[in-house]
Amino acid sequence: MNTADKTNSEGDRSPSLVINVVFFTLLLDLLGFTLILPLLPSLLDQYGQTEDVVYQSLQSLVDWFRDFIGAPSETKYNTVLFGGLISSLFSLLQFLSSPLTGAASDYYGRRPLMMLTTVGLMSSYALWAVSQSFSMFLLSRVIGGICKGNVSLCTAIVADLPCPKARNRGMAMIGVAFSMGFTVGPLIGAYFARRSSMEEVYLGPALVALLFSAADLLFIFLMLPETLPKDAKVCSVSSGIQEAKDLLNPVALFHFSAVTKRKDSPPKDSMENLKVLGLVYFTYLFMFSGLEYTLSFLTHQRFQYTSMDQGKMFFFIGITMAVIQGGYARRIKPGHQIKTVKLAIMSLIPSFIMIGLAWNVTMLYCGILLYSFAAAVVVPCLSAQVSEHGSASQKGTVMGILRSLGALARASGPILASSVYWLAGSESCFVFSSAFFILPLLLLRRQTLSKDKEE
Repeated sequence: MNTADKTNSEGDRSPSLVINVVFFTLLLDLLGFTLILPLLPSLLDQYGQTEDVVYQSLQSLVDWFRDFIGAPSETKYNTVLFGGLISSLFSLLQFLSSPLTGAASDYYGRRPLMMLTTVGLMSSYALWAVSQSFSMFLLSRVIGGICKGNVSLCTAIVADLPCPKARNRGMAMIGVAFSMGFTVGPLIGAYFARRSSMEEVYLGPALVALLFSAADLLFIFLMLPETLPKDAKVCSVSSGIQEAKDLLNPVALFHFSAVTKRKDSPPKDSMENLKVLGLVYFTYLFMFSGLEYTLSFLTHQRFQYTSMDQGKMFFFIGITMAVIQGGYARRIKPGHQIKTVKLAIMSLIPSFIMIGLAWNVTMLYCGILLYSFAAAVVVPCLSAQVSEHGSASQKGTVMGILRSLGALARASGPILASSVYWLAGSESCFVFSSAFFILPLLLLRRQTLSKDKEE
């Protein structure tokens, strides 16, 4: 009998154990996932020399977009735009797969789906390791995007916890895993890329990513308990098929239709709050991810940042976020999440104004410090708040839909932000965009008023 079987009983499945297991499994997953981030420019340059048909087609699309928005035809900007296109494709695939993965976990359990998606990620890394063309590399990213359901599943596992305080702490620890993964993973990828030959710059990191994923699968098998109660599983597969169109329709996702149409759907007031929270999550990430994407344009254009300088900046952001999430966010009391989210989003307005107008590195980093605070607390707090909605048999669907809305925001936000950046200038992009963070604040006021009315 493995450890997971032993912990399947209610008595042994303590919140602390579940949170720790989720933290380590997500960290292993993210270490493998982020290895590729610093290698994309080199990989794209290398695959560009192979005269791959798919590469040339996508390059033509990037060239058209670059000319349309007036971006310089400099190699640095072209690489960022091309990398952004691939990232948008990855996010779009997550937008399609996350709600389906979450809903499937409501039928079959969290643990089987965690193992299945991890096996899928292993296959994508294996394909990357043997890829000799851009087409095969892109196929590996497509498989990875479809199978990258671990994050929504981890949030569903934390949402299964009965104690609001434990759920809040669990969401914060998921944030810590993200910060650590996105800080350490790229460094590991860069290290193993340097040890590989120029012709096989992808092989070393790809094999290490595969190793991390294999270790994650073993860890899940041995340590992860099934948190979905047996009596909470929905047994009607036919009803799940009926839900599929609601899980793939963007309008239905914003209305959480897959949840409202179930017999055990939450009360009307609860559903209204859930819809508002989903819209807040989307609008926040839409604007935040766009400005986050254009940050590398600004630092390179205004401060002549090299790739190493960019790496140091994102390392600072990752460490700051990890400290805030580990020391502050996980201690936020239940019922205080909305107040904290409001404070964090309000801090983004002066943050992006300072970044947009920064005339020296000190002013830039002051803005980045506030940016890091918001990045550290908004998503964990909103996730914790959303996790309170829905019955035990709906948590996977609810968190999968939330993750899907975030993926849609990350797929579309950078396109609009980069267009505004090059058409209107960096100052206008950051200063005027910062004002639009008032939108999620107004939506949160709606949610608060609705809650007060309910009470």
